[in-house]
Amino acid sequence: MTTSEVPLTQEKEQEKGAKGDRGFRRPRILGAGKQLHAGPVTYAVLTIFALVSLAPLVWTAIAASRTDQRLAQTPPPLWFGGNLFKNLERAWEEASLGAAMFNTTLVATTITVGTVLFSTLAGFAFAKLRFKFSSTLLLLTIGTMMIPPQLAIVPLYLWMADLGWSNQLQTVILPTLVTAFGTFFMRQYLVQALPTELIEAARVDGASSLRIVWHVVFPAARPAMAVLGLLTFVFAWNDFLWPIIALNQDNPTVQVALNSLGTGYVPDQSVIMAGALLGTLPLLIAFLLFGKQIVGGIMQGAIKG
Repeated sequence: MTTSEVPLTQEKEQEKGAKGDRGFRRPRILGAGKQLHAGPVTYAVLTIFALVSLAPLVWTAIAASRTDQRLAQTPPPLWFGGNLFKNLERAWEEASLGAAMFNTTLVATTITVGTVLFSTLAGFAFAKLRFKFSSTLLLLTIGTMMIPPQLAIVPLYLWMADLGWSNQLQTVILPTLVTAFGTFFMRQYLVQALPTELIEAARVDGASSLRIVWHVVFPAARPAMAVLGLLTFVFAWNDFLWPIIALNQDNPTVQVALNSLGTGYVPDQSVIMAGALLGTLPLLIAFLLFGKQIVGGIMQGAIKG
C-alpha cells in the first residue's frame, strides 16, 4: 500500500460511518443547538405593539390622577397628577366597589370553572366518542354562535323572573356555565392533541369513563383549558349587557357598579377613570400571577403537538 492510498482509505471509512448502516448519508441539521436571536427590527416592532397596547391603560391612570377641570382643558394632560388616591377613594366609596368586586370575583370564577369543565367534556364527546346524530348536534351547537345574544335577553329575563332569581348572582352565572365557542374550541383541540389509541389502551386496561377523563383527557387538554379559562374569566369580568339588566345597585358586579359613577348631572370623568382603573387592576394582577403558567401550558401543548 502506497502512502497516497492511506488518506483515501481513511476518507472512505469516514464517509461510510457518516452514511450509516444502510448506506445513506445522515442529514446534518444546520444550526442545531444554536440559540436564535431577534434582530433590531423585531425589537422595534414588539416595542411599538407594547406601547400601543399599554397606551389606553396609561391614559386611564393619567386621567384618574387629574381633576375633571384639567381633563376638560386643551391640550389634555400627558403626565400624572396628584389626585390619584383621592379619586380612587371617591370611586371606591361612591360605587361600593368592595362588594362589587367580591360579587364579580365569585361570578367570574364560577363561570370560568363551569365553562372549562363542561366545554372540555362536551368537546371530548364530539371529538372522540361515537354516538347518533353527533355531527348534527355539533352543527346545531356551532349554529347557536350565529344568533345575536340580544335576541335571548327578553326570554332569558322572563325565565329568571319565573324562577324568582331577579337581582341574584345565579341569574348571571347560570346562562353562561357552558358556551358554544368553548365546546367547539375544545373539540378542535382534542381532535389533534388526544390520540384515539391512548383512549383505547386505557379502556383495554379496564379504566372507567370517569378515570379516562380525569387521567387522560384533562392532562392532554390542559393547554387549551388554560387558554379557554383566561378568555372566559376576562369576558365574565368585563360583561356588562346582561348584568346591567339582571342586577341592580343593591347587588352589583363591577361593571354595574361603575355605571353608577356616570349618572350625575355633570359626571366627573376623573372619578370614572379611577373606577375603571380599579376595575381593571384585578385582571392585571391575575395575569401577573398566572400568566407564566398559562403561557407555559400553551408552549407545552405546542411542543407536544
